[in-house]
Amino acid sequence: MLVSVERLSQLIKVGSCVLVDCRFDLSQSQKSQQDYLDGHIPGAIYAHLDKHLSSAITPQSGRHPLPEPESFALFLASMGWQKDKLLVAYDSGNNAYSARLWWLMRYFGLAAALLDGGWEAWKKAGLPLRQGASELKTGDSPQLVANHKLTVDAAQILSQMGNLLLLDARSSERYSGAVEPLDSKAGHIPGALNRPLGLNLNAQGQFKSQQQLREEFEQLLADIDVSKVVHYCGSGVTACHNAFAMELAGYGVSRIYPGSWSEWIRDPSRPIETSS
Repeated sequence: MLVSVERLSQLIKVGSCVLVDCRFDLSQSQKSQQDYLDGHIPGAIYAHLDKHLSSAITPQSGRHPLPEPESFALFLASMGWQKDKLLVAYDSGNNAYSARLWWLMRYFGLAAALLDGGWEAWKKAGLPLRQGASELKTGDSPQLVANHKLTVDAAQILSQMGNLLLLDARSSERYSGAVEPLDSKAGHIPGALNRPLGLNLNAQGQFKSQQQLREEFEQLLADIDVSKVVHYCGSGVTACHNAFAMELAGYGVSRIYPGSWSEWIRDPSRPIETSS
């Protein structure tokens, strides 16, 4: 679900949403939390990508492993989330990080929405801002069960290579292997196609229309069934952006490889492809 700044303003007024600020900077992990304290949408609670939307890194994992159901449930309880309130997530503008929270809610069988255009759209509209941390209204911790049908792992990709359509959400430079600012090896999973997340947005940083997204994905997927589509990126975060865009385009649910490139390269036996 996608909500406009006007719609979010109304939801806030009637108290029918839980608002989450997901701004993050991979190179400066504490900067965005300070940005949140310096100014945010009224009532928003801050979600830190490493602390709240991921679990601890292991020698076999990627950079942002999925959180365990218990820890994610505690996070929801800490900000007073309830099933009768819509969770709306936003970030600095392009929804690269808030889409991760949207997808996690879906993964645990819960509903959520993204603010179209995020923080930048809210500021541009001249709507109210707040400083400091929002008051937390803790609630009961929900019982969560992960839907593993929404994910694939490295072993599944290896065994089904050629039968799956992998969509890489990273920039074309990282996909090709021309640059790699975050991980120890450059390139992509063999056979993957590149769909940089920025292609899902218009010049204003908002999602393209359903029709335009549909046409673009139809051209990319050709006649391949959505059940064969698997999204990945550097660490399983921005892959959620393509999953959201496909759902917005009317394709329904598609799967994600949570470990993504940063996990794939942990095992030197896994193949790597580069392109010019």
